[in-house]
Amino acid sequence: MPSLIEAIDIKRKTYFEFENAPYVCIDVEVSRPTARGGQTLVRVKMRNLLTRAVFDKTFKAGEKFGEPDLVQVSATFLYADGDGSHFMDQESFETLTLGGDTVGDDKDLLVDNVLVQILKYNGNPIAIQFPPHVELTVAHTEPGVRGDTASGGVTKAATLETGLQIRVPLFIKEGEKVKVHTETREFAGRA
Repeated sequence: MPSLIEAIDIKRKTYFEFENAPYVCIDVEVSRPTARGGQTLVRVKMRNLLTRAVFDKTFKAGEKFGEPDLVQVSATFLYADGDGSHFMDQESFETLTLGGDTVGDDKDLLVDNVLVQILKYNGNPIAIQFPPHVELTVAHTEPGVRGDTASGGVTKAATLETGLQIRVPLFIKEGEKVKVHTETREFAGRA
């Protein structure tokens, strides 16, 4: 029997089961009443791991949730085709395929041999967790011109090898590898 999680114990990045679906907590806010007899409420911003929908829900502090049957598997990205994105499980060496709807916008962060964690719910792959940064090559960017900084804009647009578009500093040139923060999709430094 899986253990139960109380609403008051939910923290950021906690996984829990609500209405027979797995969720992850994105943000949490606890409001304790000042009046006697008031009820402590927990407001949770949560993402459904199956539909990827994000919404806010308020629970009473004592409400309990089950732990979802989630397993994390280390895998490396192999390639993408019409069937989806293909990964190799690092332990069993079997190929895992995630459909386009499961990968979503994360396809912009997938490059050959990037190591990710694949979440499996009841044995089926449902989501990808990336490391904090991925390294991508700049495919196209305008050259930085001296004097461009006078207007206050010290960044320029760059298109990376996966098609992802980000803002980079003026000194970055085509062909350079850059680190991209996987949560914010922003420039995080040279690789």
